[in-house]
Amino acid sequence: MHQVAAQWIVGILRDRNIPFLICGGLAAKGYGSERDLNDIDLFVPGEHFSSVVQAGQEYISKAARHYCEEGWDLTYVQFKYKGVKVEVGNADGPRILDAENQTWVPFVIDFSRYKTVRLLGLDLPLMLADDLVWYKSVLSRPVDIEDIRAILDRA
Repeated sequence: MHQVAAQWIVGILRDRNIPFLICGGLAAKGYGSERDLNDIDLFVPGEHFSSVVQAGQEYISKAARHYCEEGWDLTYVQFKYKGVKVEVGNADGPRILDAENQTWVPFVIDFSRYKTVRLLGLDLPLMLADDLVWYKSVLSRPVDIEDIRAILDRA
């Protein structure tokens, strides 16, 4: 079902010429992680966020607003498409919790820094491995450590 959900969100974004960047577990999969996907995580530029929310409104499972949870401080929307969670973050000003220092640090999303990888039957722009490892190291949740190990083992 992840493939169907990915096709759905990527279709919305590409139909509207909205840049996006895949992060999280799906990006880690593109760099060697083999763990099961929990959801599909991606960012879009702030000026396109409301357009994405509007386009997917019938599938919203968590309202588009600012959240501060699980090491993240950002604005995002969660869709549930065919049972799969798709979380789209607004790239304007997100922060992540530095687990070691217990401080919030800026998480800069640079849409020019990506690698196109074929995943789930689609050519997807993945956050660069270095950027992915950096933010997962900062968060240092068990799932992040697992992804980092897989990425570094394959590098």
